[in-house]
Amino acid sequence: MIKTSSLLPPLLLAFIFFFSCNYKIKPGANSTPADATLSVIAFGSCNNQDEPQPMWEYIVSHNPDLWIWLGDNIYADTEDMDVMKQMYDKQLAHKGYQSLLEAAPVVGMWDDHDYGVNDGGKEYSKKEESKHLMLDFLGVPKTAEVRNRSGAYQSYVYGKSPKQVKVILLDTRSFKDPIERKKKTGYVPDAKAEILGEAQWLWLENELKNNSADLTIIANGTQILPAEHKYEKWANFPTERERFMQLVDKVAPKNLFILSGDRHFGEISGLTTTNGTAIYEVTSSGLTHSYEAIKDEPNQHRLGNFTGQLNFGLMLIEWDSPVPNVHLQLRGIENVVREDIQVELK
Repeated sequence: MIKTSSLLPPLLLAFIFFFSCNYKIKPGANSTPADATLSVIAFGSCNNQDEPQPMWEYIVSHNPDLWIWLGDNIYADTEDMDVMKQMYDKQLAHKGYQSLLEAAPVVGMWDDHDYGVNDGGKEYSKKEESKHLMLDFLGVPKTAEVRNRSGAYQSYVYGKSPKQVKVILLDTRSFKDPIERKKKTGYVPDAKAEILGEAQWLWLENELKNNSADLTIIANGTQILPAEHKYEKWANFPTERERFMQLVDKVAPKNLFILSGDRHFGEISGLTTTNGTAIYEVTSSGLTHSYEAIKDEPNQHRLGNFTGQLNFGLMLIEWDSPVPNVHLQLRGIENVVREDIQVELK
């Protein structure tokens, strides 16, 4: 126990108290047995460690089997790794987040603000140092393969057939090429620009080809299906997006779902590829701040409603129903359901 003098200034006392508190860093996917069945998967993004965090109690109330971070897990925007670590430590010490760590294992991926720079890509000079801080935050073991390669991409498999789930986490920051951005019209799509990099592409193809899972999740910070808005999206890299669609067509993974964040609103999108593979994407953002003033945005692939309120996402998998299905949900304050789309599983 730390003893403090009554002569110390209140601000210094608060500083000492904060950093003397014990908080729990629960191991990531390793804390879930490989044969554990996932029935409730919760996820979200855009979480500012300095803002109120009202969503954790509602998330924990669903007893999730897994939590997936979709990026902007903290707001750092710095090249000072000591400052970034302090921000991660503050988030880890948050009482609400600690309750989640007690309830569920955690995996995840970064986006730009926890990567270290707004809309950043491969030019960011501290990406390797930043990666290890994120992996520490997620409880990824020091011996994990991701620690010894460029990029933060990872994958995990849970459960046994016919209830097996594979989670693929894509890194859309470490290898992303810079592209032109105009003040009024936003990003200019560039057919020559890359978002994943060749090494990650080869890894992804292998992960999908050697995949016997009954349900596959691809999670990243950047929207893949929506293509009409002017902000960050896979459609700004049209060759990469088309390569993704062709890979899905070729491999046809069973029951494919995409999770994304970043946008500070929530929506569910869907499309069917040329060869008939159905893809659904749930965008859940944000946990601490959202664009409430935005009531809608063009998206020809949207299914159901758009929500500009604070939200988190749920995948409720009903494996044992007469017709197995998954509910894709967006929920807000007081656990209110903002959207609920049921998808039958193959």
